[in-house]
Amino acid sequence: QVQLVESGGGLVQAGGSLRLSCAASGRTFSNYAMGWFRQAPGKEREVVAAVSGSGRSTYYADSVKGRFTISRDNAKNTVYLQMNSLKPEDTAVYYCAADRTYIEYIRKQTYDYDYWGQGTQVTVSS
Repeated sequence: QVQLVESGGGLVQAGGSLRLSCAASGRTFSNYAMGWFRQAPGKEREVVAAVSGSGRSTYYADSVKGRFTISRDNAKNTVYLQMNSLKPEDTAVYYCAADRTYIEYIRKQTYDYDYWGQGTQVTVSS
């Protein structure tokens, strides 16, 4: 069992930056690929970025490429999402999730992930 707790959300103006953190407790953190997802009102939850257990492989949705960076610190059991050049369309609840099936293979569907945090709200004003 893995418990995930997100932090770092808030209100920011367009063009600003935020850094989300997701702290994990439980079993060996490096054994899980990790993902950041988001869900805007009335929309389905979608993948934003993901990182393999070692941190060597990453994935980004086209909508955030070049603006967001995912990283992890396995010594601190934490995964991060650095979000720059934020846009109003980035407004959503952001969730981190852990995939226990594969360590180095990144998956992108919500149903691939086994453990979820409670989410943190990110609001970008225009």
